[in-house]
Amino acid sequence: MEVPERPTNPMLTFSQNLDQSLRRAAALAEQWHHECATPEHLLLALTDDPDAPTGSGFWHWLIVNIPANVSELAEGAGSTGGKLPAGALQTRTDFGAPGHGGPCPPEGDHPHRYLFTVFAVKIDKLDVKADTSAAVVGFNLHFNTLARAEIMGLFKR
Repeated sequence: MEVPERPTNPMLTFSQNLDQSLRRAAALAEQWHHECATPEHLLLALTDDPDAPTGSGFWHWLIVNIPANVSELAEGAGSTGGKLPAGALQTRTDFGAPGHGGPCPPEGDHPHRYLFTVFAVKIDKLDVKADTSAAVVGFNLHFNTLARAEIMGLFKR
């Protein structure tokens, strides 16, 4: 089940964008539960800058194993010592460590798109560790995604 794209407000903050995606995905998970008669679905939230000058984008945040009943994250959840939902885990970003790395496009570059994507998956737990790369998380998602919700923000320096 693909979620239709919704208009994006580029003035939203990173946390507002992610919270909107989580709320949409949590509502979809509830819908899937009723339609598919399956247990709660695991959610994963990813923040990606596909416009980064790397040739493959740049992963700013990966958080996995979010319970499906979670509809928002505490402010600062991506920072060191931030409060995550029980069982959730942040994995390694392109900054080299787990945790949220804010937007930082090259100064003077065009506005970069930041994609806040939440996935519902068909497995109980994504078997990854804090040092797992975004590529490996993505590989696991490829085979286990039931649906996703995405919202885009823009940022320019």
